[in-house]
Amino acid sequence: MFEKKHNISIHIADLPRMQLNVPLSQEPLVRRAEENINGLWKKWREKDEFSDRSSAEILAMVTFRFAQLYYTNLEAAESIDRVLDGLEQEFDSLLLEDVVQ
Repeated sequence: MFEKKHNISIHIADLPRMQLNVPLSQEPLVRRAEENINGLWKKWREKDEFSDRSSAEILAMVTFRFAQLYYTNLEAAESIDRVLDGLEQEFDSLLLEDVVQ
């Protein structure tokens, strides 16, 4: 069955609040993402080395960082899948070795 959705609002950086319609089970994940994005944006905005950057530029940097982490984790997961597939094939061949003989 379909999970009931509800409306929430999130606030990212210094942008106006955004309305989202999300499944109830996804709200904690959405809130965690909101909190982490805002935390990194605030931290970088307060850095002296980024004092010449606009809020939008810093938000773009935060966006890039989260995308970079996403793709790094995606590659790691794909690598683990390949290792597990190889192990599964090896175990299958070992188990079937006794049956074939």
